Amino acid sequence: MGRVANKVAIVTGGAQGIGRAASLLLASEGAKVAVVDLLEKEGKGVAEKIKVSGGKAWFWPLDVSKEEEIEKVFAEVHKTFGRIDILVNNAGITGVKKPTHEITEEEWETVMNINTKSVFFATKHAVPYMRASGGGSIVNVASVIGMVGSPSAPPYVASKAAVRLMSKTDALIYAKDKIRVNAVCPGYVWTPLIERGLKAGGDVEAGRLALDALHPLGHIGEADDVAYGILYLASDESKFVTGSDLVIDGGYTAR
Repeated sequence: MGRVANKVAIVTGGAQGIGRAASLLLASEGAKVAVVDLLEKEGKGVAEKIKVSGGKAWFWPLDVSKEEEIEKVFAEVHKTFGRIDILVNNAGITGVKKPTHEITEEEWETVMNINTKSVFFATKHAVPYMRASGGGSIVNVASVIGMVGSPSAPPYVASKAAVRLMSKTDALIYAKDKIRVNAVCPGYVWTPLIERGLKAGGDVEAGRLALDALHPLGHIGEADDVAYGILYLASDESKFVTGSDLVIDGGYTAR
């Protein structure tokens, strides 16, 4: 315990999947965690689980696509905890799976607003608090599908590729402020997001086996696999790491 002791972390999309795993792990290693999500019941459940385990956490409902909400919630987090040291920009959606010529502007914008604009808004409003605290770590959850492309979901691919380069750009801008900015790039990870997508396709078991086969290790990842990467980048163990892509993909991009 104690890898992020006495630090304050905000985790967007903290109610489920990778965000939930990251919230629980950061709390178990000593961080005070602000779990933010639109899913109030699930988000409160994560915060309560942390408290029952002896940690400190609170839940805030938040639509990450709205800047005024992010500004308000981050101010409340700072007022509650006294500082902000870690920001995990995890909230995201897959969006439509169509070829580019069939996608509407609204469908494109929906994905961009949640996956990309939210990273801009959250970083914008976290940085002043981190500067006041003498530094911090921002971890953006991108994807290997933002590294190598995929024909199935063009807006998602574009959004995650953008997040990777936003991470590198902000790493350069804020290095002088001792604010590190990195991206984690997971392969396919078993989360409610993936499960819902497979259910929509009709055969969850067959779908999971197909995803397993895409990874040289023979299986898709678990949320904790990515959470441990987030913990490393959030902690002082990675004090010389900024502007990097931490690929956690079971070998997906090695081929």
